[in-house]
Amino acid sequence: MYTRPLTLDEALSALAFHGGQILAGGTDIFPALADRPLRDSIVDISGIRELRGIWVDDAYFRIGGLTTWTDLLSTQLPRCFGGLKAAAREIGSVQIQNRGTVAGNLCNASPAADSVPPLLTLDAEVELVSTEGSRRLPLAEFLVGNRRTLRRPGEILTQVLVPRGIEEAASAFLKLGARRYLVISIAMVAAVVKADSNGRVLEARVSVGSCSAVAQRLKKLEQALVGVLAVPGWSSQITTNDLGNLSPISDVRATAGYRKEAAAELVRRALESCVGSHLNG
Repeated sequence: MYTRPLTLDEALSALAFHGGQILAGGTDIFPALADRPLRDSIVDISGIRELRGIWVDDAYFRIGGLTTWTDLLSTQLPRCFGGLKAAAREIGSVQIQNRGTVAGNLCNASPAADSVPPLLTLDAEVELVSTEGSRRLPLAEFLVGNRRTLRRPGEILTQVLVPRGIEEAASAFLKLGARRYLVISIAMVAAVVKADSNGRVLEARVSVGSCSAVAQRLKKLEQALVGVLAVPGWSSQITTNDLGNLSPISDVRATAGYRKEAAAELVRRALESCVGSHLNG
């Protein structure tokens, strides 16, 4: 069965009554099918306009679940979103960016999802809605493993919420792959650095993706960076020992050891990029 509701209430009712798989942009569902036919019921939510767009209130930047990566790139956002915008440019081709949605990327829960590390550095939360009500979870809790989330049957991820307060922080996103474009990452890193007028770090957030089943914040490193003077070369002492509990795997793209070394180098470069942004901002 295929249904295409035009309101959130209609979509939630369809899921509650028929169940089935949610289709938003379709950029994950159809490639996963390969040459197999669709067998599950489909609830196509792509026409629900209320779930698309970016809004700001006193507490949050709110990104609708059906917001596409092209939407995000075309929206004026403060500098702390620079890393997320850089990640959006890496998500497939322009055609994929035109169709792929924020909620779809998160619910697909790939360890190599480009949006996750920068959203983690923004302390993002997700809102999940069903006919039984709504609930919020930190993104770091929502993602629990490779292709696994805490989304329940009948729930739709309606919003991603980014708390306000670090709008002027510098941010960066870097990705390493086997080629420049249209590539699944070997390792990727996002960073947000908030410094005072003298360049001393008030807050640092660093996240690494493709080096564990779920992208992870490097909390100990973040704490160690607070109070450091953010000047060129400030990250040179960071090594693989600062990468916490990352557990990279060896596969056709890279060995585990290479991934870890690459992640450390990307962390250094991302932090240096934030310093450059601070000095030039």
